[in-house]
Amino acid sequence: MTDLVHSLESLPPGPLYALIAVFAALENIFPPVPADAVVALGAFLAGRGTLDPWAVFGLTWTANVGSGAAVYFASHRFGRPFFQGTLGRRLLSERTMGHIEREYHRHGTYGIFLSRLLPVWRGVVMPFAGIAGVPPARALAPLALASALWYGLLTYLVAGLGTNLDAVMRVVTRVNSALAVVALAAVLGLGLWIRRRLKR
Repeated sequence: MTDLVHSLESLPPGPLYALIAVFAALENIFPPVPADAVVALGAFLAGRGTLDPWAVFGLTWTANVGSGAAVYFASHRFGRPFFQGTLGRRLLSERTMGHIEREYHRHGTYGIFLSRLLPVWRGVVMPFAGIAGVPPARALAPLALASALWYGLLTYLVAGLGTNLDAVMRVVTRVNSALAVVALAAVLGLGLWIRRRLKR
């Protein structure tokens, strides 16, 4: 890990900033992408003086919110027709889609905000918000706020440590593991709730 840090510190800032922005954007397209680890690494380098912490946060936030908004608008435009097709109806029935839409319209703003704080789960929130027809203001405002809170705290805390990368990565892994458990519980709970409602 020390060799990796030294190698990264020898690079000019431009490619490092670009790498952080790309991973922060890809998180909304392919949720398993380790965006948090890459941003934490960037914040760690900022703590060591290689990068600027405000630039790390600004690029992360802009790329993450920008790609999340793009996914939202794309799913708003193309998602509903897909789920009305043969394959789409097999994945999600009209009845299930109706339940999802009602819940998004009832709890959309704070539901999106809380879900965007959870790893993996945050990647599926915006597509379904678009499909459910959540208005842009109610979808994009919590997206921007949650991204600012999560990546702002991550950048601030890791940049403040800035001395032991192994310790930083252990902390990030533990936090994400705990949040992943919460996300899994939320998914299971939602699935059970939908199943119960469909049986009525």
